[in-house]
Amino acid sequence: MSGESLVRVENLYRYYGDFCAVNDLSFELKRGEVLGLLGANGAGKSTTMRMLSGNLAPSAGRIWIAGHDILDQPRQAKAALGYLPDQPPLYRELTVDEYLLFCARLSGVTRKACAAAVSRAKERCGLQEAGRRVIGNLSKGFQQRVGIAQAIIHEPEIVILDEPTVGLDPIQIREIRTLISELATAHSVILSTHILPEIQAVCSRVQIIHRGALVLNDTLEGLQRRMQAANLLASFHAPPAVVDLEGMPGVERVEQIAPGRFRLHVAAGMQLAEELVMLSVQRGWRLFELTAERISLEQIFVEITTRDSTAPLAHGEAA
Repeated sequence: MSGESLVRVENLYRYYGDFCAVNDLSFELKRGEVLGLLGANGAGKSTTMRMLSGNLAPSAGRIWIAGHDILDQPRQAKAALGYLPDQPPLYRELTVDEYLLFCARLSGVTRKACAAAVSRAKERCGLQEAGRRVIGNLSKGFQQRVGIAQAIIHEPEIVILDEPTVGLDPIQIREIRTLISELATAHSVILSTHILPEIQAVCSRVQIIHRGALVLNDTLEGLQRRMQAANLLASFHAPPAVVDLEGMPGVERVEQIAPGRFRLHVAAGMQLAEELVMLSVQRGWRLFELTAERISLEQIFVEITTRDSTAPLAHGEAA
């Protein structure tokens, strides 16, 4: 049913020796959602994906897949999953049909249903004309399509895709993104990526992982509201002290980006341009530039992932 939780992760940790790759991760995936897991290389995304798929045991914490604990009931949990790792598990010497038939049997599809399952997966992934072709002779984009086809061959409720567009050209990237959007009509999808436009193109919910910890959890609509907020770029011939600008109501933070030039981070919904002009006249700051600067997803990502790891999270950023 709508809103049903298909994936639940509680207090997940993974250590490699003394190094903590995943640090107290908790989140849920609802039916029908496309969850974008965003982070820089080395942030812990692939380690998280491997634990979610049952290919790596957590050091601590619990994972439920479609209501089944992945450690206590691995067969039932994995039956509800389709997984495309960052390196597609392809047998390059097989044809597409041979490989998908093999994957169908591995995924528990009955012999009687295999032909229909293979045909359905090929159709959904745009592989109808590629069935007799050897996988090793396919382009990188078509190999990714075969990888996705093996992940959905058994009609799982949850599909996990780890960096599905890495190494593809722009046309192939667009095709794979379209395919992911189509998958979301029948499956819940977790998409791991470090490519920001990928999140905006296909995801309904966004989570940012930094140093193994979840530092932002928001819907795409919530993220877009953040991006509609405007910073102010202001330049003065007789510049004020940073503390004077920080004292203005609605100013959350001030960066001095050049002598006499500042970026004012303004709270959502606040309009400070007129007040800043008036204050500049009253105090003789000689304002000569005032520009609204829309916040981009890249700015949000950079700000969150470069802030001091001990700094408190803003409201709505933690899971």
